Amino acid sequence: MLAYVFWHTPRDGETLGEYERRLAEFHQALEGVVVQSAAFRLEELPFTQRSGYEDWYLVDNWGALGKLNDAAVSGVRRSAHDAVAGLAQDGWGGVYQLVRGGLEVPDGGHWAGKPRDRGYETFLRQERADTIWQRQLVLGPAAEFFLSEQRSKTRPRVWPK
Repeated sequence: MLAYVFWHTPRDGETLGEYERRLAEFHQALEGVVVQSAAFRLEELPFTQRSGYEDWYLVDNWGALGKLNDAAVSGVRRSAHDAVAGLAQDGWGGVYQLVRGGLEVPDGGHWAGKPRDRGYETFLRQERADTIWQRQLVLGPAAEFFLSEQRSKTRPRVWPK
């Protein structure tokens, strides 16, 4: 299972209600293309001091990631994509692989890096998180791991409500 995670901010002066409505419409248009998707409103995005949004798009494999890329900007989904993209200012993302845990978008957790003095096997064995996503491909600043535990604080969802 892979997750394409995309962080983005609306243009300055853009109303959040309209941005979130368009974002939800885009996620809804992707139903049937992705295994699952979700969008979260964050007070502070990872790797920046700004507020914004974090989208998760789960796909089965690398081939499905390519299909998502094509489907997101073509056919019946193009207008939903272009509507929210036209309201966005900045964006960056990464591809993560599920290492441990459930096959769903995590509602809460935190981004982390592996300590330099530990190998991957040791880090993963010692990490207590219920769900671990590990970076596979970076498309901007992106942490190495997303760690989620059942007791993690839930983030506010834009999609699905």
